[in-house]
Amino acid sequence: MSKTEMRLELLRPLDEVLAARMVRAHSIYGLLRLAPEASGQALRVTFDATRLTEQDVVSALRRAGLPVSLPRPSAVPNPA
Repeated sequence: MSKTEMRLELLRPLDEVLAARMVRAHSIYGLLRLAPEASGQALRVTFDATRLTEQDVVSALRRAGLPVSLPRPSAVPNPA
């Protein structure tokens, strides 16, 4: 097993409905841990990278009804 952690953005704030969907998502094969960040705007997901890729995780959580996306890359200024 290769445990990997990733951060996913929630496309809407965490509420009771999404929290219930998170509980059900714990049964998804290969997902080890789902934890909301204190802001309620993102999730920390621990998964078995020998079973799932990052895209598999995103797809599985979306199918479970969680509106998630990979974080957008921040703009990095070009060095002069």
